[in-house]
Amino acid sequence: MLARVRAETGRTARWTGTEDERAEPADGRRESIERMSDASIPEPGTPSAAKAPAGPGQPSRPGRLGVGVISAGRVGAVLGSALRSVEHQLVGVHAVSEASRERAEMLLPGVPLLEVEEIVRRSELVLLAVPDDELSGLVSGLAEVGAWQMGQIIVHTSGRYGVGVLAPAQAAGAIPIALHPAMTFSGWSMDLARLTGCPMAVTAPPAFLPVGQALAVELGGEPFVLPEEARPAYHAALAHGANHLVTLVGQAVRALEAAGVEDGAATLRPLLTAALDGALQEGADSALTGPVARGDAGTVASHLTALAGLRDEEGRPLADAVDTYRALAAATVDRREATGRLREDQVRALRDALDD
Repeated sequence: MLARVRAETGRTARWTGTEDERAEPADGRRESIERMSDASIPEPGTPSAAKAPAGPGQPSRPGRLGVGVISAGRVGAVLGSALRSVEHQLVGVHAVSEASRERAEMLLPGVPLLEVEEIVRRSELVLLAVPDDELSGLVSGLAEVGAWQMGQIIVHTSGRYGVGVLAPAQAAGAIPIALHPAMTFSGWSMDLARLTGCPMAVTAPPAFLPVGQALAVELGGEPFVLPEEARPAYHAALAHGANHLVTLVGQAVRALEAAGVEDGAATLRPLLTAALDGALQEGADSALTGPVARGDAGTVASHLTALAGLRDEEGRPLADAVDTYRALAAATVDRREATGRLREDQVRALRDALDD
């Protein structure tokens, strides 16, 4: 798409102003930014106030912006809907796949489906909710065709990146903000309620941090400032905790079903809920139970033998579950040893069991 535009226009964005001009939004946008980041935004912890639209005959809230959404994936459609609910005007959304078009119709009814360049042209605030690996190319490609505008607010939702990835847009005078809600999105309307109280990592140049924080509050979230250099580790921690938890639970369900338990998910639910609550409230070191916590090497050895003997519906061994059990048990032993919660003989016995 951007390659086609470059080929047809041959345009490349160029900045000829000063550094001070580059950082300063145009007058109209400056007024909206100041209003949005000042009294028009409720305090964190009162997201319901931000969700209340103006009633009939009431004036629109100050600081409202024309928002473009790229694109209508699970994150973009939900956040676009949330911004619309606090009276920002959605000027366009990009949706290519059938799923994204259906999502746009459901969550963003009446918002025109437009090409990326047209959305950027129309928008005061551009919401970039695209896969991490596509973000850099999209931003630089739009810069090459001169799409970014002075004073335009560019917000991306990647957890991995800070504002550095938006440098080509910032060079054209745009305001870069990285805003990442720490939650999993389904792409359904129920996500809107889940935004309330959701922690949201905000990274931006110091002068524009209040704008990013205000946007997070408008979405219903609880903003916190995250330094640029901390974002990769922050995102890795979230992915390790959430994504790998899903993998682990899936393996446990498959193991139960292979062992003859009819509803593995229902069997695990109370145990997993209690374990997660305990880890988050008490801390993982205090909340851990089970054979490694007790130094019970014999039970660990029997678990590995039992898991190795399981077969799925097609007769295949659950080798991934065995490998994961062994790796996580070893990591748990290391942690218990480091915190002085196991004796030396218990550590040796557990490692012998895991090595067999």
